[in-house]
Amino acid sequence: MAKQDSSSGRQPDLAGGQAELNRRVLTLVGSFRVLVAAALIVLLAIQADSPILGGRYPLLFLVVSLVYGLCALVIALLLRRKRWNVTHLAWLQFVVDISCLTLAGHASGGIGSGLEGILVLFVVASSMTMRVRSGYLAAATAALIILLEQTLSFLDGVTTVADFFQAGVIGAIMLGIVGAIQPVIRRVTESEELAHQRGIDLENLAQLNEYIIQNLREAIVVVDETDHVRLLNQAAAEQVGIPENSSGQHLEDVAPQVHALLKRWRASQLDVSMETSSFLSTDDASVIHAHFASLGNNNGSSAVLIFLEDANLLAEKVQQTKLAALGRLSASIAHEIRNPVGALSHAAQLLRESRDVDEQDRRFIDIIQTNSGRVSEIIDNILQLSRREDASPERMALKDWTNNFVNEFVTTLELYEGQVSITSDADVEVRMDPSHLRQVTWNLCENAVKYASETAGAIAVELEFGRLPNNGRPYLEISDQGPGIPDDMVDSVFEPFATGTFGGTGLGLYICRELCERNSASLRYRSRPGGGSIFQIVFADPSRWDKEAAVL
Repeated sequence: MAKQDSSSGRQPDLAGGQAELNRRVLTLVGSFRVLVAAALIVLLAIQADSPILGGRYPLLFLVVSLVYGLCALVIALLLRRKRWNVTHLAWLQFVVDISCLTLAGHASGGIGSGLEGILVLFVVASSMTMRVRSGYLAAATAALIILLEQTLSFLDGVTTVADFFQAGVIGAIMLGIVGAIQPVIRRVTESEELAHQRGIDLENLAQLNEYIIQNLREAIVVVDETDHVRLLNQAAAEQVGIPENSSGQHLEDVAPQVHALLKRWRASQLDVSMETSSFLSTDDASVIHAHFASLGNNNGSSAVLIFLEDANLLAEKVQQTKLAALGRLSASIAHEIRNPVGALSHAAQLLRESRDVDEQDRRFIDIIQTNSGRVSEIIDNILQLSRREDASPERMALKDWTNNFVNEFVTTLELYEGQVSITSDADVEVRMDPSHLRQVTWNLCENAVKYASETAGAIAVELEFGRLPNNGRPYLEISDQGPGIPDDMVDSVFEPFATGTFGGTGLGLYICRELCERNSASLRYRSRPGGGSIFQIVFADPSRWDKEAAVL
């Protein structure tokens, strides 16, 4: 955060605002001093037989002019380096001015040379940057030196007694100006100090705003009326792929998808719906929703604040709420529901073994057992969700893992050769908890076998793996030739208790997605051309494996 200067616990001589004002005054006067010194040197070089200045002691005037020019340059350089104390520089300027200009005036014939007027300007300027007493001291010293020089010139017979009056008037003028400008200097100093403090406050506020914006989880982008990027935070850079140094660039060049939505919003001046304002993130791992807010008038030509929300984060909050409710219910479900359901199933089994049961009673018994089993399966899934075991991701070769999984799956379900096949042979390394990956893949393959056998009559499950062409993230696809998922259920297929035509608990796909997200992966669905379903597991970005391992 911005703060006032201090060094080694010692308070500075002047407050920040006053010191900065004094430095500007000294810098301005220093520039004029360089011009005066240069003018004296040029004047000495061009004057001929009748010199205007330096006629009494030409050599002294030349030496003083050169020394004055060198001192003026040195002071100008010191003023550019802000580590020098302003008060010390003011006294240095005063000593240089009073010494060189007095000697130059003495070499030019004393009080009538005309250099006294320039001396008055420099003395007054130096006293303005000093404390009140120091300013009066400098003016009084300058007045005494002028009278001393007049005395020496009078003793040499160069000036007359009348010139003492002129020297006294010049000294009185310096003292009078210094006294007159003190109230003005005080007010200007107070205003400058107030402005300096307000500047510090604004700088602190700007830094605080920048810190808050950069550390928000929500992505923020600000564009001006010409759609050039003026501000963005780190979340926007990661989600949309905008470089953090994109300030000043056109939005279309760094984020064409966002720019297309912005153009449509400017044209309609209506917040587009969630479905039409969504796009995939840079790594294709999540859906981003864009919202726009005008920062000026509402005529479509003002600066715009763009909020980019990660749909996965929003869904995660909803899921956490659902899981919290499921967790609270899981204990009572286990004790209050599982035992009665088990009793019903056991009673139905005993009834089936009875000799007095006819075919109609057997059909009712089958209904009881089927639904008892379904309720028991729902209870097991809910308890699994409530446990929320942490992931232990490991790096593994997907080719070897997939071959081992297919062999185990085909053997366990007693499938024929070729019903489950692998269509890839690439060397792909992934990072995921092996038990979670097995559970997800087993559930997806089991669903494919179940629904394909019930509808299509022929089981054909394909596993394909590789890397996504746009970002290089590894993936594993499980596709089948079953009935697919109805269009009206595509958006809710991963929601809890979402069941289709073929029944089920509605928790299998939800658990699969939860396990994937716990490993920084994602699970997606798309329909297969020609009929069927494709579920794609997109694993964690390899470039972030080390960061994720450090967090775990």
